Amino acid sequence: MAPEIHMSDPVCLIENFNEHLKVNQEALEILSAITQPVVVVAIVGLYRTGKSYLLNKLSGKNKGFSVASTVQSHTKGIWIWCMPHPNRPNHTLVLLDTEGLGDVEKADNKNDIQIFALALLLSSTFVYNTMNKIDQGAIDLLHNVTELTDLLKARTSPDLDRVEDAADSESFFPDLVWTLRDFCLDLEIDGQLITADAYLENSLRPKQGSDQRVQNFNLPRLCIQKFFPKKKCFIFDLPAHQKKLAQLETLPDDELEHEFVQQVAEFCSYIFSHSMTKTLPGGIKVNGSRLKNLVLTYVNGISSGDLPCIENTVLALAQIENSAAVQKAVAHYDQQMGQKVQLPTETLQELLDLHRDSEREAIEVFMKNSFKDVDQSFQKELETLLDAKRNDICKQNLEASSDRCSALLTDIFGPLEEAVKQGIYSKPGGHNLFIQKMEELKTKYYQEPRKGIQAEEVLQKYLKSKKSVSDAILQADQALTEKEKKMKEEQVKAEAAKANARRLEEIQKWNQHMMQQRERVHQEQVRQMEREKQNWLAELQRTQEQRMQEQAAQLTATFEAENRRLHHELQHVQRNVNCDDPCVLL
Repeated sequence: MAPEIHMSDPVCLIENFNEHLKVNQEALEILSAITQPVVVVAIVGLYRTGKSYLLNKLSGKNKGFSVASTVQSHTKGIWIWCMPHPNRPNHTLVLLDTEGLGDVEKADNKNDIQIFALALLLSSTFVYNTMNKIDQGAIDLLHNVTELTDLLKARTSPDLDRVEDAADSESFFPDLVWTLRDFCLDLEIDGQLITADAYLENSLRPKQGSDQRVQNFNLPRLCIQKFFPKKKCFIFDLPAHQKKLAQLETLPDDELEHEFVQQVAEFCSYIFSHSMTKTLPGGIKVNGSRLKNLVLTYVNGISSGDLPCIENTVLALAQIENSAAVQKAVAHYDQQMGQKVQLPTETLQELLDLHRDSEREAIEVFMKNSFKDVDQSFQKELETLLDAKRNDICKQNLEASSDRCSALLTDIFGPLEEAVKQGIYSKPGGHNLFIQKMEELKTKYYQEPRKGIQAEEVLQKYLKSKKSVSDAILQADQALTEKEKKMKEEQVKAEAAKANARRLEEIQKWNQHMMQQRERVHQEQVRQMEREKQNWLAELQRTQEQRMQEQAAQLTATFEAENRRLHHELQHVQRNVNCDDPCVLL
């Protein structure tokens, strides 16, 4: 829902200084902030006829627009007061109070016609405020509309009865509300009571006839009927006693005439319920921004002395609105791309998809804010701008990708370049080490995210730029490798000779060791044989001694046995020979 505008007091919309019109920037800023459709009620009439009082009543306040009681015109230029519409949700009611017409202090009525024209052109309901009754003077004053046809250069023909002209007028000119102040007549024709509307229609009815006098009489009436097909009339009694009129805006309702209070209430009710949204030909609803552009268009036209025609005014407004719509669409595109796009994108398609989404939204913004782009020239302009934006963002994407990749290469390959400068790879086999390191760093580079579409091209360009470095390392590697090869061959020969000498020495040591081992074995065998010999001799001696002992023992035993036998035999003899002859005994 669009935000509502709440103005505490009216502000001057169009200043009238020395009968020169100038737009007030503060009021334009207020209008620019109104996104809702506007219902514009403007009041025009002679000065000192109570116009401002009626608008204050429409605002719901007693004070607002300046109300004075002197013979001097009080309101200068056109003042504006914006507020939420009391009956139409999401609509803004715009009240325009105009400088009084017929100010005797003005040099001529040219400035009056300009004020009249602006109120007529800007409003959707045009309140024409006059005094007492509808008379020829009031009709002639309103007949300024015919003079406005010259100022407006509207697409009209002298034939006021042409239907298409009436349709043009009806689609652009506001509804007419004629207010009669201090009305003192009886609403009666031929003895019959009539309404205020019937009184207005009767006053504007042309006469029959074709002479110049009748034509002069009919011309302003036909003009009014042509430009204002929808008309309404309100009459107002004198609001209070003449002495109290100076304090009219401060008087409470109970001190005013009851009929007047009721008439004001009916007027306000009608305005609130019947006043339409300001609409341009083609059904174009006017919001605050468009109303601002209308103000600028008409005031500039009047200041230059060449007020544009209705058709050209709509075209001029379309030019302003559609140009602004293009700017809004481009701003929306920029905002969306700024929020969605993070350069560089991984692929071109990713960027183009984001562009198409933002482009679609931008066109939707344009369609929402544009009108009467009949030949789609502004939409084509927008598409051209968006194409340029696409090309520019693609170029930025390329540059961002190149910058990102260049920064990565510097960060990743920087230490390698420093190592090359320090001669770390200037050695045999250095080229292979350099190539291995390059491959490792390339893998690391490929693993880095969001390098963009220039990743491979920038890498290949970098590698190409480093080919001379690689070739130099290879040449140094080859030269150093050949030298090292010869040195290694000599070293191998020397080491082989040393190894052979060591081998001979080891063989000699082995032979010596083996001889010593054999000598030790021989000595051990000799000692073993000696031990065995000694053991055999000892064993032989033991055997011989044992045999001798056994023989001795055997001889001893034999002897003892023999002795025992002899003894036994002796005893036996002794027993058998019982003789005492000792010789026998012996």
